[in-house]
Amino acid sequence: MIFLKKLVLWIIGILISGTILLTLFAFYANYSSGYRVGRIIKISEKGYIFKTNEGQLNTGGFSEGEGDITSSIWEFSVKHEDTELLEQIKHANKSMVRLYYDEKFFTIPFLGDTKYFLTKVEIVE
Repeated sequence: MIFLKKLVLWIIGILISGTILLTLFAFYANYSSGYRVGRIIKISEKGYIFKTNEGQLNTGGFSEGEGDITSSIWEFSVKHEDTELLEQIKHANKSMVRLYYDEKFFTIPFLGDTKYFLTKVEIVE
């Protein structure tokens, strides 16, 4: 009987520890890092309880046969507390920009709608 109680406690402890480690991994680990270049076409604040900042970058287009242009829109998130980055985005209005980002393994709904979180904004001359 005592052995069974210890076994159940060990299993519960392992499950709780695993959940904590998985949560920390989801918040802090990056799948990839990089940058994209284009023009910011949208930045908005969303959410009722958890405010997130979501944006879109037009990375250009390519021609499909008879002159049709298909644009490529990339969606990204900016952490709400990163006010300096948001100001840089607003300052880069209609300019070509290079957006540096970290890609997470998972989408974290209360931090942003995408897996791509901006880390730096650079205006391209």
